Amino acid sequence: MVSPYLKITMPKSEKTNLRKIPPVLERVLAAAKVAEENRGHDILILDVRELTKSFDYFLIVSGSSRRQLYAIGDEIQKKLAGEMGDECLSVSGHTEGRWIVIDYGDLIVHLFEPETRKYYALEELWGKGIRVEPAMEQ
Repeated sequence: MVSPYLKITMPKSEKTNLRKIPPVLERVLAAAKVAEENRGHDILILDVRELTKSFDYFLIVSGSSRRQLYAIGDEIQKKLAGEMGDECLSVSGHTEGRWIVIDYGDLIVHLFEPETRKYYALEELWGKGIRVEPAMEQ
């Protein structure tokens, strides 16, 4: 019989490795590819690790309609959660659909209608971030 006072602890490294997910750069590149496959445009990946400790990358994508933004967001979530094992922490803006934010902790996905993207100008606000060029097929 195991004593109820016996506390079994695992080393920290084992606790964080209970579920393996690919590195953040691999996930952001996969999300960008999904956005491109779903006709997202003006796709931008920003490495903001030197600017904030809250997250590592932004993926910013424009879509031509709310319906398209919903589809892109849904497909990104299927890819990251279903195939890569990453869990979405929250989704905001899905009701309005002009700016959808999908938070994965280390990766933040921003899906915009073009006018809303221009208004909020995240590229300018986070302009010191390093642009990562995904190898998209033309």
